[in-house]
Formats: sequence, C-alpha cells, structure tokens
Amino acid sequence: MQHLTTNTDIRQHINTPLEEKRQGEVFELEQPMVADNGKKFYIESYGCQMNFNDSEVVAAILTKGGFGVTKDYEQADLILLNTCSIRDKAEQRIRNRLRTLQTVKKERPEALIGVLGCMAERLKKKLLEEEQIVDIVVGPDAYRDLPNLVVEAEGGQRAVNVLLSREETYGEINPIRLNSNGVTAFISIMRGCDNMCSFCVVPFTRGRERSRNAYSIVAEATDLVNRGFKEVTLLGQNVDSYKWKNPETNQVVNFAELLEMVALVSPQLRVRFSTSHPKDMTDEVLYMIAKYENICKYIHLPVQSGSSRILKKMNRTYDRAWYEERVAAIRRIIPDCAISTDIIAGFCSETEEDHQETIRLMNDVKYEMAYMFWYSERPGTLAARRYEDDVPLKVKKRRLQEIINLENDHSLERNQKDVGKIHKVLIEKTSKRSDADLCGRNDQNKMVIFPREDYQVGEYVNVLVESCSSASLKGKVVGYA
Repeated sequence: MQHLTTNTDIRQHINTPLEEKRQGEVFELEQPMVADNGKKFYIESYGCQMNFNDSEVVAAILTKGGFGVTKDYEQADLILLNTCSIRDKAEQRIRNRLRTLQTVKKERPEALIGVLGCMAERLKKKLLEEEQIVDIVVGPDAYRDLPNLVVEAEGGQRAVNVLLSREETYGEINPIRLNSNGVTAFISIMRGCDNMCSFCVVPFTRGRERSRNAYSIVAEATDLVNRGFKEVTLLGQNVDSYKWKNPETNQVVNFAELLEMVALVSPQLRVRFSTSHPKDMTDEVLYMIAKYENICKYIHLPVQSGSSRILKKMNRTYDRAWYEERVAAIRRIIPDCAISTDIIAGFCSETEEDHQETIRLMNDVKYEMAYMFWYSERPGTLAARRYEDDVPLKVKKRRLQEIINLENDHSLERNQKDVGKIHKVLIEKTSKRSDADLCGRNDQNKMVIFPREDYQVGEYVNVLVESCSSASLKGKVVGYA
C-alpha cells in the first residue's frame, strides 16, 4: 500500500481516479429465498447500531432456514434477544425482559427463547444456569449455526455456541432490513476490536478485528440504492482501522478508499460512518470526506476523558494533545464538519482536577452532541483486573450531571448558529411529537423538523431553519434539494 507522508501526497492520492488505483470486481450477495417451514421468529435488539445490524443478518440466516418473521412475540415459535454488555444497566434490561417472557414460556412451553450477542458471549453457559427459561445462547460470530441450534433445542437440549472467529464477517449475507423506513440502512464493514481499552468489554465479546471484503460492501450499498434507500451508515468498532487485502491481487483497501468506493455507488446515496478512534483518524480520511458532497460532514470522535493521565489508564493510546490536534485537523480540512463524542465520568482514580480537564476540553471543542455516562465496571476487563473502582457513585453522578449540563449548553450554542440557514435534509419519518410534521437529518447529523405539507419520506428537501433547541432544528421547506 502506498505510504503517504505529507498533505500534498494525500491530496494527490485522493484526487487520483479510483479506476486508476484498482480494477473493479463483481460481488453477488446471497439472496435468502427458501420455502417457509411454518415457524416464525421474533427478535429484539439492544445496545449499539452494530447489534441492530447483526439482527438483520440473523433474520437473513433464519429466513434462509425457512423461518418467517413476526412483530408479535406472543405468536413466535422462536424469541430472540440480541444483547449488549457495555454497561451493567444494559444487562439488567435484558434480565428484566427475560422475566416478562416467563409468562410466554408458561403458556407455550414449546416456544424457544434465545439470547444473542455480547451478553451471550460474556456469560456463556452461566446464562443458562441463571436464566432458566433460556434455551439457546449464541455469540456474535456463531449466527450461521442458529438453525442447527434451534433443532437441538427443539429436541430438548439447551444449545450453546459462543465460539469467536478470526475470519467471520458475514460478508456475503444480504441482511433483511427489520423495521426499515426504506430510506436509511446500516452496513457492517468490519467486526471485532484490537484496541483493548481498559474499560471496554468489546474485545472479549466480539473478538479480534477483521475487515470485510470491500466489494461485498459496495454490492450491499448498490443493492440498497436499487431498492430505493438514500443513506447508509458504515459500521465498525473502529472504522478508521478498516483494511482489506484482496487475496487475488494483493491490493489493500483502507478506510478512505472504501469511503470513496461507496460514495461512487450513487451521488444520491448519503454515506455516514461510525465509530472513529482518534488514534487512527487520518488526514486521508478527512480529505476524502471533503472531496465528496454525499459523504456526510459529521464525525463521531470519542474522547472518553480530557485528562491525559486518565486516558493513559484507559489505554486509549493517545493523549489530550493528540486528540486536540485531530479536532484541529477536522476543523481545518472540513470547516463545516460536526463533531460528537463519548465521555465517561468517574473512571478509576479520577480526581476533581481530571474532571475539570474534561470540562476544559469540552469548552474548547464545543461538541454538537455527546453520549455521556458514569463509569460502570465490567467484569473481565483490564480495568476490573488492574484498578480499583474508587470514585463514589455520588461523585460520579454529580460529575456526569455537570458534563450533561455543559453539553446541553454547547449543543444549543451550535444549533443557534444554524438558525437562518438553509439545510439539505433527507426526510426519514413522521415527527414523534406531531403527525403534522416530518423530520430528517442534515449533513451534520442534526435532526430537522418541519411541516409535512405534501412532502414524502425519502425525498431531499431544503429547509430554512427558523428556531432550535439543544436537540433539534425547526424550520420550513423552501424547495426540493
């Protein structure tokens, strides 16, 4: 792969036509069309976008196995919960949901209940012991085995497969879009994570990092465009480290090049991505975003803490100065780019000064949006093994509230700058608050609300923003985009 050393090298590489860099390749996605076996499955998804996309892969696998899908769990022969383990609160939600499903099990003992995903991987067979109504436990890399596990469970055996894989990407499977609005969709481009942040359970529940065949990603995006979708979000635990080597040509596709390949599928297809890691956010990616109008000017760049000391304990492999330089690069190369982040309050040994460093960083960056949490120790992580969770919960909650209050102020301040401007908006759905309004996101991932009139979901419109809150923009349509 070409090594780019300066901004000039990067810009020249970015401006080289894609066809001069590599030749195209045809990739056909698997189409799950089989006879119905008369049984139906129901699936609920919890946690991150990756889990929701995984549920669509599971739906494709089960459909190929003869199952139909139902939105009513009381009518399902197979009830699946696709779970999250990122925080204890997430796992407690699953346990509470399993308790409500006990009624189903009593009334229909033949109905099977399965737990999928990260919680299944973390707890494994222990989950079967703790939750007596669970019949099937399946980790994120074992979904292809689900039809076999169902047969095993139907025979009276409690079925488990939580084997992690270094190769599995489900690359050729065409997901079935569950609860789709027909406008936006997720595309998984990689699985697993190699970063080993000390607070995070993901490397233990999703395994090592591996990238999906680039041409299978383009094929999935093309299929979505052909079916009328207008936006895709490329998903990965760390999309910036995407790197796929073509086994036939030995050519390597990095994330910047993948962005270009997907952007070129159609100028009417918006391209988003999540999540980025500051240590891998390159100028090459930033120039690629700037080059294409349909690559959205929005980057989720988790910082976690503004204290270099805490970042080191978190094993984030960057310090505050590195992070600030990446933010400066984004502002320089993509001046209109919105930046959001993740922040953890009260990590092990965090002092008041560490907390104030986070506050100062927030004041410097002024994020458009943030996901904010207090630290929740996860069993098995590096932090749980190495550090004492020594910040009192009362202090964690107080610091988190200060962070939330400040972020609300910054979000409002950022949104106020959009008042009086016209934004291109992709209409996604009816507004939650009023059937008389529609809503959709602009290029910077901000939700924009406006009167319905005669506009339709899936259309691009220009909206003049007239007012705002910290969470959204409001305005009126001034024409089609």
